[in-house]
Amino acid sequence: MTDKEHIKGLVEEFIKGTGLFLVAVKVSSANRITVLADKNEGITIEECVAIHRHIENNLDREKEDFELQVSSPGLDLPFGVIEQYIKNQGRKVEVVENDGSKIAGILKNVTTGGFELETEVKVKGKAKEVKDISFNFDQVKTTRVILIIK
Repeated sequence: MTDKEHIKGLVEEFIKGTGLFLVAVKVSSANRITVLADKNEGITIEECVAIHRHIENNLDREKEDFELQVSSPGLDLPFGVIEQYIKNQGRKVEVVENDGSKIAGILKNVTTGGFELETEVKVKGKAKEVKDISFNFDQVKTTRVILIIK
C-alpha cells in the first residue's frame, strides 16, 4: 500500500506558492489514492491534472500498482482544513457541534483558533435578532456549506 504521508508530501511540494491548498489524502487498502485539493477561486480541471501527473511521475507502478484520483472536495463534504473556512467566509453554513446540536448562519471572522457564525435567534415571541456566536475549532464536529438555490 502506498504511504499516505509520501503522497501528502508530493502534493504539498507541487502546490507550494500556487494558491492551491491540500484538503485531504486518502489511501484505501486496495491502494486507491484520493487527493482533494482546492483554492479560493476554485480549483480547475487543469490544476487537478497537473497534480495527478506530478504524483504519478513520482510513483513507480512497477513497484506497486495504484489507482489515483485528484479532485476538488465538492460541496457535499464537510470542511477539512482552515483554508476551506477562509474560502467560504460570507456563505451560509451549517455547524454541527460535538454534542450533535446544529446551528446555521453566515460564516465570518475566521482565525487560526475558530470562527464566528452570524445567526438569527428568536427573542421574546416572534421577534428575531441577529447574533454572532463564536466557535473554537475543537468544539465543532463538522461544518459544511448550505446550498441556496434561487
